[in-house]
Amino acid sequence: MRAFALFGAPGLLVYICFVLAPIVISFGYSLTNHNPFNPPTRFVGLRNYQTLFTDAEFLTSLRVTTILTVIVVIVPNVAGLGIAVLLDRRGWLYNALRTVFFTPMVLSSVVVSIVWTRMLDDEGLVNQSLRALGVARPPGWLSDPGLALYSIAIILSWQMLGFCVVVYLAGLQGVPVELSEAAAIDGAGPVRRFRSVTWPLLAPALTINTVVLLISAFKIFDHIQVITHGGPGTGTTATIAYNVLQTGLVANRQGYASATAIVMLVIIAAAATVTLRVLNRREVNL
Repeated sequence: MRAFALFGAPGLLVYICFVLAPIVISFGYSLTNHNPFNPPTRFVGLRNYQTLFTDAEFLTSLRVTTILTVIVVIVPNVAGLGIAVLLDRRGWLYNALRTVFFTPMVLSSVVVSIVWTRMLDDEGLVNQSLRALGVARPPGWLSDPGLALYSIAIILSWQMLGFCVVVYLAGLQGVPVELSEAAAIDGAGPVRRFRSVTWPLLAPALTINTVVLLISAFKIFDHIQVITHGGPGTGTTATIAYNVLQTGLVANRQGYASATAIVMLVIIAAAATVTLRVLNRREVNL
């Protein structure tokens, strides 16, 4: 027991200092009107939370974040599974392609955002290519309020695709060859073998990808800051995390920003818990 405590103490201390303590401090701030440039700080109880759920800006950011999260959870999962099936072969070419697909994951979000901003600019590579194909008036991918959010969702999906591919490839390589061979001997075609043998055994990979994508997409900030600054227009791409930073560091309403951050934490924790339970139940049933 003593040895376990000695080995676990450093990790536990780091967790308390850098995870639990900031959450507790943030919750404490959320119960006040804390503004470092407008003292004194007064206790306001749950007033920040009451204001939050009648705040049109917060409700808009919640809708934007939800739409973004749904797209980022679905698109890389589906595309990653398809690409993983195609790359589940031996050879130097397939190894090289795996590296190509995983490369965006190791790039900085700021770098990815800058590259895609240049490509999706009104005079960028994408629109120039469309003009060369005969499209007279290409869309404003980042300047059109109706398209900007979906453009950012595609950028995020592109960056997260490599992670899904790697996880699904690991799952595919763990599928026993004997099961597929037995199904083939019984007369099952490729589609039937995938649906009845391979897909059920990929349940853990689906769980990992879905939860990681859910958490990553819901707390996205850096892409929004670099690409659109919450625009075009007012709040069309402003996520909850973006509003937290804007409220706390620009408007200096740190008490209100802390309340927003705590609500975001609760939403993420609840969504991740429900998703884990549903997908884990599917794994057990399979």
